[in-house]
Amino acid sequence: MFQVNTIERFILQHQPKHAQGDFTQLLYDIALAAKLISHQTNRAGLTDILGGAGEVNVQGEDQQKLDVYADEALVRLCDHTGRLCVMASEEREDVIQIPEQFEKGSYVLVYDPLDGSSNIDVNVSIGTVFGIYRYKDWETRGRLEDVLQPPRDLVAAGYILFGASTMLVYSTGDGVHGFTLDTEVGEFLLSHPNMRLPEPPAYFSVNHGNLGKWSPAVKAYVAWLQGQADGDVPRLSSRYIGSLVADFHRNLLRGGIFAYPAEIGKPEGKIRLLYEAGPLAFLIHHAGGYASNGHGPILDIEPTGLHQRVPFYIGNRRLVERIETLLIEEK
Repeated sequence: MFQVNTIERFILQHQPKHAQGDFTQLLYDIALAAKLISHQTNRAGLTDILGGAGEVNVQGEDQQKLDVYADEALVRLCDHTGRLCVMASEEREDVIQIPEQFEKGSYVLVYDPLDGSSNIDVNVSIGTVFGIYRYKDWETRGRLEDVLQPPRDLVAAGYILFGASTMLVYSTGDGVHGFTLDTEVGEFLLSHPNMRLPEPPAYFSVNHGNLGKWSPAVKAYVAWLQGQADGDVPRLSSRYIGSLVADFHRNLLRGGIFAYPAEIGKPEGKIRLLYEAGPLAFLIHHAGGYASNGHGPILDIEPTGLHQRVPFYIGNRRLVERIETLLIEEK
């Protein structure tokens, strides 16, 4: 008999052992936020939502109107449910406390509300990235320490891709699963169960415009990815969108690597550990891949600040381990 597998049904049927209802509902809260953001994204050319918001975020970047909308949507859908003890957003300088009038929950939500927002005005795919931790201390109402946890301690992570279709991809540690929004019925339907990185990989994604800012080892690595080396070189094509979620999603489906290396004068790189690198590292791990800062696993990095950045290499394990080898030799 034909059965429609909605995201709600799937979450309920595959909830982890530690889930007691709140965790399951939190994932569905995020799915609801995805629908709202998707609706505004699809109407961006028809409403006064495109362009800058006239503000600069904590990262020193111009905020876009959709950035602000996505951030507010996630906060308003999640701050009153009794499922969270604290939140942290890439758009905000400090942690987001749960208002005193609402019950304190057991989970922590970290997120980048709209990755790739500089591409909004040119109609390029953008996305939301999120991670979920368990609280560390029940006695205190939402501490910085509850947010600053290594990515290996995530209990779930995922992203929402707003492109030709809207997709929500997530993992609770039991595989990586993708859902596509059916706009006719207004629901996410299972479309990509048990996503795994394919072999051989097909693509590498790196901003060649930064070539002059890279160390010799990184330059040699990119040349290797291009096939400009002796020995066992990969046969990859170059694809770079400039929206991390979009580049990651393509490489997850086709195999490959996304790299945003450290730069001369910017050894910490660009990618945020809490909101981008950590959640995506969790996903790639459960899809059979690997994420590194060039010296070791992203999953093992202990955050020291809300907006800490890290060099970032993520994709098929052999491709990522190659840059680790080259950087060790460079020392």
